[in-house]
Amino acid sequence: MAGSRKLGRTSDHRKAMLRAMVTFLLENGKIETTVTRAKEVRIMAEKMITLGKEGSLHSKRQVFAYVTKEGVAKKLFDEIAPKYADKNGGYTRIIKIGPRRGDAAEMAIIQLV
Repeated sequence: MAGSRKLGRTSDHRKAMLRAMVTFLLENGKIETTVTRAKEVRIMAEKMITLGKEGSLHSKRQVFAYVTKEGVAKKLFDEIAPKYADKNGGYTRIIKIGPRRGDAAEMAIIQLV
């Protein structure tokens, strides 16, 4: 598992949540979440894009095992990874947008650059 933040979840719940968030980020290009979750999503999203750039059978199997939607994994290899072919990391951007109204949690938008 990538980062070391527990995010107040059990390991299974945390892993499922991050998989879903990475899939949604790759599908839509940006998501709004808390800053700590965004930092965790960034780690895994960058790894998935790096695997997509590699394009070997092994990396494809790794991406298909992590990303929850087959169409999104295909989009990663066909559209997203070629866009970053000449870039070495830094595929995502986190923009802080202030506290959430209900519980004052620090919110952020994470997006593909």
